[in-house]
Amino acid sequence: MNEQIRQIAERLVGLRDALEIEVEEIAAVCNLPVEDYLLLESGTVDISVSILHQIAQAYGVELTTLMFGDEPKMNSYFVTRKGKGIAVERTKAYKYQSLAAGFVNRKADPFFVTVHPKPDEEPIFLNTHYGQEFNLILEGRMLLRINGKDLILEEGDSIYFNSELPHGMKALNGEKVRFLAIIL
Repeated sequence: MNEQIRQIAERLVGLRDALEIEVEEIAAVCNLPVEDYLLLESGTVDISVSILHQIAQAYGVELTTLMFGDEPKMNSYFVTRKGKGIAVERTKAYKYQSLAAGFVNRKADPFFVTVHPKPDEEPIFLNTHYGQEFNLILEGRMLLRINGKDLILEEGDSIYFNSELPHGMKALNGEKVRFLAIIL
């Protein structure tokens, strides 16, 4: 696994230690068996943004603090210049670039997301998280599977949905897809 995932895992361990949270409690928050949660803390498996979002919501921490390790400080405005947002590549297939990491007490988490193509036979990973989500396709074509239904979204298309429903995405046509995701 890459260095960024290992660092996120270390932040999860640090959060649990600082707040004196039992493994069983945080695993329950994530709807995971204890063994699966401990794999996340090991830094040897990918950690989905949806899991990080659930932990952030449950324990009152900023999602971007878990993802990037920086505490937001701005409370009136925060500018992210083109190409300058803090980024994390969870796997070779997904890159998240935060657009508001420096703003404290955000009501939403906006990201540029890049999804690289994977082999057709590879399954779509589904996740869920509390709240709602908005996606606007900026480049490419994407298959979005939500609650068992497959939708094809193209450049300029958008979708707003209940993110508690199982959802996942896949880049189409062998090309990467870029989209704006806002998690509320």
